[in-house]
Amino acid sequence: MAEFADQVALRVKAGDGGHGCASVRREKFKPLGGPDGGNGGRGGDVILEVDPGTATLLDLHRRPVRRAGNGKQGSGSNRNGAEGADLVVRVPDGTVVKTEDGEVLADLVGAGTRFVAAQGGRGGLGNAALASPRRKAPGFALRGEPGIERSLVLELKTVADAGLIGYPNAGKSSLIAAMSAARPKIGDYPFTTLTPHLGVVEAGQTQFVAADVPGLIPGASRGRGLGLDFLRHVERCSVLVHVLDCAAGPAGEPGREPVADLDVIESELAAYEAATGADLADRPRVVALNKIDVPAAREVAERAAVVLAGRGLTVCPVSAATHEGLRELAYAVGGIVAAARAASPPPEPTRQVIRPAPVGGPEFEIVREGDNSFAIRGEKPRRLSRGPAGQDRRGGGTCRGRCHGRRRGRDRGRAGRRRVRLGSRHPGRLAARVRAARHRPEALPMTSRPMTSRVPPACAARHRCHAGSSR
Repeated sequence: MAEFADQVALRVKAGDGGHGCASVRREKFKPLGGPDGGNGGRGGDVILEVDPGTATLLDLHRRPVRRAGNGKQGSGSNRNGAEGADLVVRVPDGTVVKTEDGEVLADLVGAGTRFVAAQGGRGGLGNAALASPRRKAPGFALRGEPGIERSLVLELKTVADAGLIGYPNAGKSSLIAAMSAARPKIGDYPFTTLTPHLGVVEAGQTQFVAADVPGLIPGASRGRGLGLDFLRHVERCSVLVHVLDCAAGPAGEPGREPVADLDVIESELAAYEAATGADLADRPRVVALNKIDVPAAREVAERAAVVLAGRGLTVCPVSAATHEGLRELAYAVGGIVAAARAASPPPEPTRQVIRPAPVGGPEFEIVREGDNSFAIRGEKPRRLSRGPAGQDRRGGGTCRGRCHGRRRGRDRGRAGRRRVRLGSRHPGRLAARVRAARHRPEALPMTSRPMTSRVPPACAARHRCHAGSSR
C-alpha cells in the first residue's frame, strides 16, 4: 500500500442551491394573505486549506472525489432553506492546484492559506421575493442553481531551503539523518529512498529545512530509474547540494568519478528544466564529497576538490558515518539560505481575495450550426430551460392552481350557496310574507309597526278582512 503521494487527480463537486418555495399565506380572517414562499439555501463550497499537520496527499489519493452539502429547500411562512455545509479539504504546505490542461490555479504556501476549488450554487427565490406591483401573487418559484463540478490536479512541491541530489547510494539519506532528527530508510542497495524526506538542520542562529529526494541516474529524463517527477520537490529550494560518492570508483564501479557524476546530474537537471520550465540553473550549488572515511575515497575527494573549486563551487569533504565535515557543510548551506532570505521580500499576510462574478455583459450567444439551425448558449438559457420550481408548501400541484384558482372557486361556491339559502330557495313564500306584512300591520313587531295603514283599493278585493279599514 502506498505511503506517500505527491500528485493526485481530485474531482470536486460543490453543493446545489435549494429550490425556492411557492406558497400563499393561509390564516383565518386573512383572505388575502399574499405569497409567503421562502428562498432556497446556498450550496456549500469545496475549500482547499493548508494544514501544517498534513505532509502528503495520500488521503486525497485514497478518496479522490469530494462533495459539499446541498442547500435546503425553502418553505412557507417566509422560511428560507438552510445553507449547505462547506467542505474543507486539508492539504500540505506547498500544494499547487492545476487544471487538467496544466493551468495553475493556486499555489498554496503558508499555514491557513485557502482556495475555493468549487463554489456552491445559489438558492432559488421563493414567490415572496418574486412579487412585484404588477404580479402581486406569483404562482411559481425559482430553482436552485447547481454547484460547480470540476476535475483538478494537485501537486506537492515540498517547501525546503536545501535539496540533496545525487546518484543512488551516494549517502543522501545517511547525511540528512546525521545532520537532523529525520530518520529515513537507509540500505545498501540502490533506490532505497522512494519518497522525499525532510529534516531541520541548525547552523548557529540559522535553521533551514533540507529535503532528501530519490537518486538520479543517467537517462532519468527519458524515464530510466524513478524518472524526474520527484525533482518538483527541489524547485522551491534556495540552494542545491550535490552529494557525490567518492568511494564508488575505488569499489569497482566503472566510470564513477565525482566530477563525472556531477556533470551527469547537471545534465539531468537541465533536461528537467527544459521539460517543465523550472528555474534551477541560477540556484547556488554546494558540493559534498561523501564517504571520505574510506582511505581510497579520501584520495579521490582531494583530487576532485581541486577541479570543482576551479569551477567556482563550494566544496565540503564530509563523512556521514563519522560526522566529519558536517559542521562546515551545515554552516556553508546555512549562510546561503540566510542570504537568500534576506534578499527576498518579507512575506505578506495571507488575505482572502473575493472575486465576484462580473455583472453585465452578454448572458448568452447565438451560434449558427447549419443553414436553418441555431444554438443558444449561455448560463441564462440553461437556467430558463430547467423551468420554475412550481411546488407549493403542501407539495403537489402549482401554487397558481392550488392556492389561487381553487381558493377563488371555493369562495365563489360558498357565496352561491348563501344566495340560494337567502333568496332563491323559497321565492314564493318569501314574497307572500313580505306582501302580507305590508297589508297586515299586526303581523309585524310593535317597534316596526307603521302608525297608519292604508290598503290600496286594488288589494281590498283580495284581502276581505281589511276591506272595512280602507278610508
